[in-house]
Amino acid sequence: MASERAATRGIWSAPPAMEARRLGRVIGGSLSEGLVVKLDPRIAIEGLAVGRYVVIQGYRRRFFGMITDIRLDSVNPDLARMPPDPEDPLIREMMVGIGVFGQIHVQPMLVLEENDPLPRPVKTVPAHFSPVYEATEEDVHAIFRPRVKGREERYFVIGEPLDMPGVRIPLNLDRFVERSSGVFGKSGTGKTFLTRLLLAGVIYHNTSVALIFDMHNEYGWSAPGEGGHVAGLKQLPGCFSRVAIATLDEESSRRRSSRYDLIVRIGYDQIEPEDVELLGGVIGLNEVQIGAMYSLRRRLGRDWLRILLEEDRELAGENENEEETKTDPLAELVGRDLITSGTLGALQRKLGLFHRFRFLVPQASEDVAQAILSRILEGQSVVLEFGRYGNDMAAYVLVANYLTRRIHAEYVRRKEAALGDSSREPPHLVIVVEEAHKFLQPGIAEHTVFGTIARELRKYNVTLLIVDQRPSRIDSEVLSQIGTRVLCLLDHEEDVRAALSGISGASRLREVLARLETKQQALLLGHAVPMPVVVRTRDYDASFLEELARGEKEEFPDLAEKYLRLTRDDD
Repeated sequence: MASERAATRGIWSAPPAMEARRLGRVIGGSLSEGLVVKLDPRIAIEGLAVGRYVVIQGYRRRFFGMITDIRLDSVNPDLARMPPDPEDPLIREMMVGIGVFGQIHVQPMLVLEENDPLPRPVKTVPAHFSPVYEATEEDVHAIFRPRVKGREERYFVIGEPLDMPGVRIPLNLDRFVERSSGVFGKSGTGKTFLTRLLLAGVIYHNTSVALIFDMHNEYGWSAPGEGGHVAGLKQLPGCFSRVAIATLDEESSRRRSSRYDLIVRIGYDQIEPEDVELLGGVIGLNEVQIGAMYSLRRRLGRDWLRILLEEDRELAGENENEEETKTDPLAELVGRDLITSGTLGALQRKLGLFHRFRFLVPQASEDVAQAILSRILEGQSVVLEFGRYGNDMAAYVLVANYLTRRIHAEYVRRKEAALGDSSREPPHLVIVVEEAHKFLQPGIAEHTVFGTIARELRKYNVTLLIVDQRPSRIDSEVLSQIGTRVLCLLDHEEDVRAALSGISGASRLREVLARLETKQQALLLGHAVPMPVVVRTRDYDASFLEELARGEKEEFPDLAEKYLRLTRDDD
């Protein structure tokens, strides 16, 4: 009995780290619903915020958790009906901590065991009256960047946790690119800013190459921002030769002084029905019309689209001096009842918008997919600027689908050819797609190359980074494969539900997500971070570029060892 009492006394022997402020004690709760903590009388409840980290000191364990709710409570419910006179400070001070008190709800997420530097998923709860402390910088770094002997991983500082200025949260880049990721948030919350920041870390630290479908010309060269123009990925220190810019609209690129490396031209004879099929939801193609495209391809060959779209549908190559008039191939198909005139007319009318796309030509001088793939295989990230076509969803879907299908097919071929010889494998590739729900809608995602990539995880060294404001419109199976999620403010209930689907403790995180500010705040969770974290993202400005120019030598001391030493001292 004496030893048990001694052990019990040892639970509260010391705070988790020097200068940690005690907030209160655990008075109830559960693993699934979270812990209830009664605040100490001296703690100003107004100084606490949802999303803040706390540490709960157990016996031989330290539990790391997040504040998910804050509430006021009282011993006697009659106090709510007969509150004391607010003009009498003496009575008010006498009541605080005795008759009335504050409570916080804490969701325990990770636990640090004695003599183990790696944080583990929490599977139990601390005992009654365990003390709860504010998390310190040492606590945060021990969780988010543990020092494990023999394991080197690349990290990139993404921001700092709420109410902890100066404490840096590192993102594990190796784990970030291992699986597909998503950046979700309502319009105007800075999704592009966050995506550019994430890509800056990936490209600067050579974690992966990227193929970025730059819908609004915001990633490659300088783009307008709230404080003026911001540098593009090609302008990052040391990245000029590691980023290539391709453009669909060279006139737009020249007006913006964008230093492009490649002009994209796609020939009609290079387009297959599979490239156009995904446009069904954009331009209204039905199943009959889609089937007709495949029939035209089989009967007319590679020139099916050119023949379909040209105004004078006589066969190419005829001489004006020839007396014999050659047969119209489309009229012949209609005459043989292989395609109806109504379906043919609808196809010509709907695909007639291709005439507006100057990047589509009767015959291209080179295979642009192969040209982009060659740069990727050499270790260059490619940003494809859409110029004037950025606001045309049909152009965006067509080009993104056309290039991704061919590059993914070549990656599959090369990866299978390199089985048993990792040195021959292609470099890891992250494909960045905005307005991702256009490619990943329920019912079509399983038939598209983007859905295939999401389900394959990293099987063929290709993953997605999808950016969207309506995650509820993305197929649930695809969402379940998203490894790391970066969530900005979402206000539609169905979007919140979709963004947090499959996440443990999602009901508690809803409150955290709902209270994000509209700018420079995000909830990170998933594969690249050990636990959910709300951050104020770092600035993407001149100081950021200067830090990269200095090599971004981030000094993370061996905080895990210091943490373990404190743990041993407590015993």
